[in-house]
Amino acid sequence: MAQSSDELIKREIIQAVGSVNNGCRLRIFPEGSNDDQKLVTDGGLTFQSDSVSYGSCDAGWFYKENDEWIPFIGLEGTDALNRGSSGNAQYQRFHHALGAVKEGYIGIYYLRKGNSIIQPDLYGMAYNASVTEKGIYLIVDDLKVINDLLDLRLKGVELKTYIDAYLLKMKKIYDDSFNRKYKGSWNTFAKRRSTIIKPDYIIKYAARMIRNFTDGSQRAGHIAVGEMYLTKYFFPNKPFYYLFPKMTQADIDYLDKNKGNDKEWYLLRNEPNVTIVPIDNVLGVSDEVKNSLIEIKDLPSKGDALKTYNSCVKQIVEGLNNGKVTIIR
Repeated sequence: MAQSSDELIKREIIQAVGSVNNGCRLRIFPEGSNDDQKLVTDGGLTFQSDSVSYGSCDAGWFYKENDEWIPFIGLEGTDALNRGSSGNAQYQRFHHALGAVKEGYIGIYYLRKGNSIIQPDLYGMAYNASVTEKGIYLIVDDLKVINDLLDLRLKGVELKTYIDAYLLKMKKIYDDSFNRKYKGSWNTFAKRRSTIIKPDYIIKYAARMIRNFTDGSQRAGHIAVGEMYLTKYFFPNKPFYYLFPKMTQADIDYLDKNKGNDKEWYLLRNEPNVTIVPIDNVLGVSDEVKNSLIEIKDLPSKGDALKTYNSCVKQIVEGLNNGKVTIIR
């Protein structure tokens, strides 16, 4: 039987890095254990920041200080590059190591080398998270980086030099990709990524519907979270309004009440500087457009429903761009 991605990554980590390295002890749990879901402070691998718990990591390295285990690195790993994840599915695990970064530690997203390439956007997201959050976020495809960081842990200047050089390398990958894909233009990016860039804030719109967060077979909730973090860390210094035109305030209230602790909805509702916006909170939209969206709000975005959605969103976007439509802020 083929190894799961989780088991493969954990075995590789143990073999490549070992259980103790330069005073740091590896914390890792076997596949099937739920101990990783415990908070780091309780012996698990889930980092919490400002009372928000982020996804559990696959591994962490801790050193002892005054009889307390202090985190040095939190790592989330995946074999996605060998398992057909060539697109935005790679973004969906970005948040797992983000809690470590927010708390001032090193967060690592390790994507094992494979047939697909790492999405360059991930490097930009991690770079901007490193610039704006307390810790450092690195995108890695070689576990030698972990050994390097552990070797340099007690060498302050050398560690900083190593990390700074790695961050610059990530930034270059991201910048080069941005110039190729979007010709260096944020306007081109905005059109292709369903984004509206305002001087003081960002709007991203998506055809999410309530079923995406209530039906376990749906993947759109995971996609929504990944796209949320991409947008946030592409524009880390601006408030971000995540517009779901196919959802109403009643839908939001239902999810808050009944799905408030579900991972995807929890993160969308608790990420600082991110606001979910239903169609009710958009001013200047005609009743015709609102009623059309309500009629299709529970239908998959295909066929006639997709045509209706695209027509309505086109009018909303035009209004948001020319100022005739505004978001309640």
